Amino acid sequence: MKHKIITLAAALTLGLTAPLATSAVQTEAASSTSSQNDMYTFVRNTLQQHHMRGSVAVIKNGQVQTVSYGYAWYGKRIGNGDDSVVYPTASLQKVITGAMIIQLINENLHTDNAFSQYTKISRWYPNLKNADQISVGNLLTHTSGITVTNTEINRGYNYSENNAVNWIVNKINNSPSAPVGTYKYNNANYILLVGIIRQLTGQSYEANFQNRIVNKLGLKSTYLYQNIPSGMTDPISYYSNGGKNYQNSSYVKRSLASQIPGAGNLFSTPEEYYKIQVGLTDGTILNKDDFNYLTHLNSKITDYSGGMYLKNNDSLKLAYGSLSGNHFGTWVQLTTDNQNGIVMFLNQTDDNENDEKDVGYAILQHLKPNTFVSR
Repeated sequence: MKHKIITLAAALTLGLTAPLATSAVQTEAASSTSSQNDMYTFVRNTLQQHHMRGSVAVIKNGQVQTVSYGYAWYGKRIGNGDDSVVYPTASLQKVITGAMIIQLINENLHTDNAFSQYTKISRWYPNLKNADQISVGNLLTHTSGITVTNTEINRGYNYSENNAVNWIVNKINNSPSAPVGTYKYNNANYILLVGIIRQLTGQSYEANFQNRIVNKLGLKSTYLYQNIPSGMTDPISYYSNGGKNYQNSSYVKRSLASQIPGAGNLFSTPEEYYKIQVGLTDGTILNKDDFNYLTHLNSKITDYSGGMYLKNNDSLKLAYGSLSGNHFGTWVQLTTDNQNGIVMFLNQTDDNENDEKDVGYAILQHLKPNTFVSR
């Protein structure tokens, strides 16, 4: 708006009439509206063609447009994008847990609790197998060698954070491991980070998340599962193989969410998750140097570090998430300056990650051709 006011003032200074300046502004507004209408139609048509449903935040030149399609809860006819709906972010939560670790590294720099990416986690887990070889960086880059299974198989018990961490420790101690330094994507790494956050701060992950993320950004529709208020709802997920819609309904049970704190118990909207991504570099949560540290840890051996994959010479950041036994698919791909990209939360899929990414990539190509990656 400031730019438009300056343009109008300049036009008047040059002796142009106000109606001409106003006309230019109206033309610009009309062009923007036409572009948004085009994107709205394209996103909905793309989701329809692939028999997928959900809500997508499309970011173009820093401006957010949310396009939703289908029902978040078919039985109650609650539409995707409804103000009452918050979606599971699944593994898109991991970068937030990683960001809190970087905050704590900075805060403890000159204290007795000082640590870094190289600090061995035996400091916090003296009885954990291989803890004297595994570093904080190994957890953040999934190179700890931990290979525990069934972290997302619902055990039918509502865990406290502490009990969820203890279960993972016991499971690791009774499971085979790969050599430290081997890349094995595993929720256990980030659940162990939750335990470190708890020990360093003397507070729950829940309290840290509220104070360090939600309050800092002023988020209104972002919650850990157990804190979703009665006026809000998480969506139902549905399966489609190209036939009927809204089949094989499922949802995230509290017991499942409680098993994976810090790794998959966060619920939000595409718009607010985008705000979090912006906050990772604008100084609200982290600054650019902090984010660079998080995403360039020396222990990484793939493009993955601290919850995100960086691609195309660090010009893109992306992450994908899903939850076993459900049909949700989450995908974020943004330019690292946060100016262009998508945050896509799907609640009807065919449970095929590549098919879901194909939908997202089609939208990205329509948004800004030859800028993004398909996987």
